[in-house]
Amino acid sequence: MRREMKMIIKADSWLYVVIQKMGVNEKIVGQTDTEHDLAYIPAFKNKEVAQQAMFHLQLERKSKYEVQAVIYEDLASHAREGGFVIFVLDEEGKIIERLPAAS
Repeated sequence: MRREMKMIIKADSWLYVVIQKMGVNEKIVGQTDTEHDLAYIPAFKNKEVAQQAMFHLQLERKSKYEVQAVIYEDLASHAREGGFVIFVLDEEGKIIERLPAAS
């Protein structure tokens, strides 16, 4: 059984998120855990993991998406304002760690 090491996330740490491209506008992709009535932003430790995990996310078929790096402090602020929590996911879309949205 493979064990994932927890990341040490600081305010200036880079995480990778999926961005929905809507013309000139972009938005960070959020997901909903309907079982627990929880809205979250999936974040990833590197770009390759994020690209692999996109196959496991609920995404709109006709939209365009790309993976972008974001500083944790900015992501946490965005999550807090939108009522999201942040989950770090692995390449299979499974939760590795829950990060606080408040700094």
